[in-house]
Amino acid sequence: MFYYISFLRPPPTQAALSGEPILITPQIANDLRTEYYTDVQDIFYSWFLHSPTSSSVITKPMKLTSWRASTMYKEIPVPPPRNVRSGEYWRIVLSSGTSRKDQVLSLNDENLGHRPFPVISDPIFFSARSSKAVKQERIQRSYALTATNRDHPVIFHIVEQTSFDLDKKIWDSGIGLSSWLIQLHSGMVANTALVSKVKDALSASKCNVLELGAGTGIVAIVLGILRGLPNSPVTSGKIISTDLPSALPLLQSNISSSQSLYHLGNAPEGVVLDWDEPDISTQVASFVSGIDVIVMADVTYNTASFPALIGTLSRLIMFSMSVTPAKPPLIILGYKERDVAERTLWEMAEKIGIRFEEVAQISGAVGTPVEVWVGTVLVNTQ
Repeated sequence: MFYYISFLRPPPTQAALSGEPILITPQIANDLRTEYYTDVQDIFYSWFLHSPTSSSVITKPMKLTSWRASTMYKEIPVPPPRNVRSGEYWRIVLSSGTSRKDQVLSLNDENLGHRPFPVISDPIFFSARSSKAVKQERIQRSYALTATNRDHPVIFHIVEQTSFDLDKKIWDSGIGLSSWLIQLHSGMVANTALVSKVKDALSASKCNVLELGAGTGIVAIVLGILRGLPNSPVTSGKIISTDLPSALPLLQSNISSSQSLYHLGNAPEGVVLDWDEPDISTQVASFVSGIDVIVMADVTYNTASFPALIGTLSRLIMFSMSVTPAKPPLIILGYKERDVAERTLWEMAEKIGIRFEEVAQISGAVGTPVEVWVGTVLVNTQ
């Protein structure tokens, strides 16, 4: 399980140039915000100037508070940036350390999740005019991806909503699976026959990937960035990232924000796919050579959706095998157990000819790890 710094009370969208502090209530909790961090944790803040036309300006991290669950509802004043000017936009960055690296979530980190993940607010507009305070509704996190053939890490950003919409938040399995895919790409994963098969599929010159239940899009974005790295063997193939219509605006926005990091013409694409809809022809029409890999992260939290998910997997496999009968897709699942009943998915999958095998665990801070499973198609689906 991972812990996330976030805002129980977010900052306002606008603040006056009065010198008054910005009031926030930081929070440290799990991905669902249902389990709170039990240790004492120092939280540091920085101000980051949000400007598309100027070079990056970020202030030195300063201690804001020592977070304790016993005082988690306490409002904390954040001093405004020094010499802030009217018309400027600034973001608050909260982290668990005093360095710039602490403000970025490194997906290559061997100790991933051993400290709470940092967070960045939406921009706050500073104005000479006072206005009614309106609370922000979005946050952002910065992620680092380090490849063996690059001197510097690739930095990308994922926006989440502060609402309770489950498809608009980062979940543990998305981070755990993304981290594993990066380690796989970098040769840091122990080789087995099945792991080698996954690596060969993802690094083939043409690899078509379809993601189910994409949410904020982190897994598809990581796959797209890995393809865009220098000397990447993947020169063609699509990444289609799917979810319900409510998730698409944020999903597509997150994909677009990393546009410069993808291979030219090979950016992930957000597409609506409802598991309850039997017709998937529109979503798979562009996969003229079939689907090589299906990826899923945290799709098991609602056991009532399992029949629809299994039906969708069956239709996707049947479509792909109608194009390339000898090469059914591999299925990669990032999973964190929240209820033992979720593991009935494995039994349901085997009934349609999919056998899952666990290939890795990402431990996080405490509690339940993120498990990585790979499914292979044993028989033709019915």
